[in-house]
Amino acid sequence: MRSPVVRRTALAASAAALALFATACGGSSDEGDKGADGKTASAAPAATKPLSAAELEKAALAQPDVKSGKVVTKLPATDDIAQDKVKTDKAACAPLGLLQVGSYAGKPAASVKRSWTGDAKKPEAGASAEDSMVAALDRAKVVLTLASYPDGGAEQAMKDLTKAAADCAGGFSFTADGETTKVAEVAVTAAPQGADEALALTSTVDAEGDKFPAKSVVVRKGATLAYFPAVNMASAASGKDWAFPTEIVDAQLAKLK
Repeated sequence: MRSPVVRRTALAASAAALALFATACGGSSDEGDKGADGKTASAAPAATKPLSAAELEKAALAQPDVKSGKVVTKLPATDDIAQDKVKTDKAACAPLGLLQVGSYAGKPAASVKRSWTGDAKKPEAGASAEDSMVAALDRAKVVLTLASYPDGGAEQAMKDLTKAAADCAGGFSFTADGETTKVAEVAVTAAPQGADEALALTSTVDAEGDKFPAKSVVVRKGATLAYFPAVNMASAASGKDWAFPTEIVDAQLAKLK
């Protein structure tokens, strides 16, 4: 029989490939500006012209923008699931289901995608085969989507995501390309600084009884939203908490000035 760690890793790999969580989901820091009521303050609607697809490509994260990890510009189909392929058990949770699979809320005028995977860590000397495997998996994967919206669509998408986080705090499930993922709970965490609006989430994924945290961040700069759903495979195997790679959000926000 496989050990619980190996079994959890296999389950997590499946869930991650399908869900590409984050998140949680969470930016510049996991300890950002947030009101006393736990909600991110909404900025006044920005009368900003949405960026074109070409402008988004120029603004999107590139390898020279990061100090570690690998940026991928041509994503596989598992990282680029269409909106109509995602269904949630609760209509109110649809924005979160889309976020978790690496898609976007609302109807943007244009969008581009990237992914970033952190560098693998070396196992400690004398580590067992299982510990070595977990060490190799102890890195985050982030699927980044930049989406530009006309006519206040970016502000509305943020409102929809924020409302969904509150409405679906007790959990929901979603199906992407025929595969169902269960989320036991959704928690709003401290939002990052440096954006017009920001939302940070930690989602507890339930993979056949094995629970692990996934994280994501969504930030708005003018008429553009940047989505950062993320998963850490070692955390998915062990269930332990992990630190969202805040440097990725910082790097992307710097290019959206």
